[in-house]
Amino acid sequence: MASKDSCEKFRRQAISLALKNVRSGAGGPFAALIVRAGRVMGRGTNRVTSTNDPTAHAEIVAIREACSVLQKFQLAGCELYTTCEPCLMCLGAIYWAPPARIFYAGTGDEAAAAGFDDKLIYEELHRSAEKRRIPSTQILHEESLAIFEA
Repeated sequence: MASKDSCEKFRRQAISLALKNVRSGAGGPFAALIVRAGRVMGRGTNRVTSTNDPTAHAEIVAIREACSVLQKFQLAGCELYTTCEPCLMCLGAIYWAPPARIFYAGTGDEAAAAGFDDKLIYEELHRSAEKRRIPSTQILHEESLAIFEA
């Protein structure tokens, strides 16, 4: 695990990267670093608006870059430094490529106060699929089982 000094160094790098991203107009106030053995393996900033990609959150961009550099889809032995507590989408990706640890600065509530609110998604998770704002209907269930058998 990283020392206290290196943790602070990487947190400050992420915050600096986020400020630069906002000031350049490239995206939102979020940035993330994936670090292994004291070296940055991946960097990401929020690129949602600049790329018209709703999945281009800082953590996702950093995970993609680090996995490409490491030539692995798992981030074993890595640490994630992010400027904000990860949203549900990012948290899902983090758990799929589990780093050893997450360090975050701001909270989800603080992001919400700044206009980046994920509350709706959390609420939707507690509703049945057919009662969500975007209704979901299961189709071809039996036929789809062949995919898993393959």
